[in-house]
Amino acid sequence: MSPPRRAQAPDFSAPEFRAALGMFATGVTIVTARAADGSLVGLTANSFNSVSMNPPLVLWSLARRAGSMPHFSAGSHYAINILAADQKALAERFAARDVDRWRDVDYVEGAGGAPLLAGTVASFECFNRSRYDEGDHVIFVGEVERCSHRDGTAPLLFHGGRFYTEHPL
Repeated sequence: MSPPRRAQAPDFSAPEFRAALGMFATGVTIVTARAADGSLVGLTANSFNSVSMNPPLVLWSLARRAGSMPHFSAGSHYAINILAADQKALAERFAARDVDRWRDVDYVEGAGGAPLLAGTVASFECFNRSRYDEGDHVIFVGEVERCSHRDGTAPLLFHGGRFYTEHPL
């Protein structure tokens, strides 16, 4: 008997799927870029993961309907800023709509103009290597040109719809 060619229809609702996904604790990032017109673009994302050590590749995903999609799709570079535990307010601001996300934000310019946020635990400056359309999202694969990190700084974590910080076991 040959395996099926397609997945079976889900036996769960979208809210049930979201709740189950929320049980996977993640770090919190803000992905940033400079748009073609020079404006700054950024959003909170927890869909970040490593892909390869050689070459150094990372991935993240963005909803197709996101207003920033044209900027990330067309741009040559972006930065992934992994937030520190004391940056919860920044994560919330960059996740909100209709706010000035960049008001009073301290940053330096990274590769391709992508902003590197101050106070993060790590940052990855990425060349926008490839994109994959999957479902209602686009998966971005970035080739890391530069990275940095700060030892001894607790990361901001997200689990079950709430923010946390680490506590060693």
